[in-house]
Amino acid sequence: MDGQVMVALGRTLSTLLQYYSYVLIAYILLSWFPNARESKFGQILQMLCEPFLAPFRRVIPPIGGMLDISPIVAFLVLNLAQAGISAIFF
Repeated sequence: MDGQVMVALGRTLSTLLQYYSYVLIAYILLSWFPNARESKFGQILQMLCEPFLAPFRRVIPPIGGMLDISPIVAFLVLNLAQAGISAIFF
């Protein structure tokens, strides 16, 4: 029984991280459209994504003043977290 609970917990955590990756992708794509982040949908995504992206933005400055690569690093961290979950639970 304990093994099944651990596998279910691992799958749930992995699925949540995957969904959060999709939310981050949507938030990043909104930056390509004028005023999209000011919409209600954009504001909801901002509330979900900015707390995770803010530490990366503090450490990694934009390249050339315009190109923000912190979301790429954030995705790497999410992928490492998913790999860690897989290693622990499966």
